Amino acid sequence: MIHFFEKGSGQPLVLIHGFCESGNMWNYFAEELSDNFRVICPDLPGFGNSPISGDQITLEEVAVRLEEWMEENHIADPIVIGHSLGGYVTLALLELMGSRIKAVGLFHSTAFPDDEDKKEMRNRTITFLKKNGVEKFVTSFVPPLFPEKRREELAAEIESAIEDAKRSSLDGLIAYAGAMRDRKDRLEILKNFAGPKLLIAGTEDGAVKIEASRAQQDAFSHYIELQGVGHMGMIEEREKTLEVVREFGVFSS
Repeated sequence: MIHFFEKGSGQPLVLIHGFCESGNMWNYFAEELSDNFRVICPDLPGFGNSPISGDQITLEEVAVRLEEWMEENHIADPIVIGHSLGGYVTLALLELMGSRIKAVGLFHSTAFPDDEDKKEMRNRTITFLKKNGVEKFVTSFVPPLFPEKRREELAAEIESAIEDAKRSSLDGLIAYAGAMRDRKDRLEILKNFAGPKLLIAGTEDGAVKIEASRAQQDAFSHYIELQGVGHMGMIEEREKTLEVVREFGVFSS
């Protein structure tokens, strides 16, 4: 079962959250965009209120479950935008559904696979999670997603993100750490997609380096670089990124 909420009507706009997040992260965006779109925000299996069975999953399996969920809920010809892990899921969904998706957006994400250093980091994450559990992991994982110089200013937002992250299941965190580690290169799938394609990148993003975003920007029809922004642009530059998503959605509709 995929838990989700939706607001508005018209062109479906599916917003997919990232690792240690839930559909709740899009509450403000959903409210603001509901005048223009039918905004739909799922919890990926293992996060928020969506269950997962076991600690193994692939992005391809997640895509199949989302495709079935969209059919069940009459979500046709959607614009799909994903943050971080949600972007990886978006690209797996694009590979599965192709032209049945109207447009795609990556929010601090990448079409490239993990390099060896990142794979080793995922393995360390899995080991840490198995030893220490969800709460200890998320309290150390979430703050570095924001630029150090803005953490004091954004303390309330960071605390809220930590509280939402605590709702993640242990199995879910382990499963997706492995799924991200093992994901394949989807740059060609992205390049071959004829619809509109958006990438929002942050120059201070510690999780998806700006060099990686710049290396693939030619694959996108819309490329936005946010100066001084880390991995959480929808919080760090809320109004600016909201308008980027709105304009991209209107352009794609």
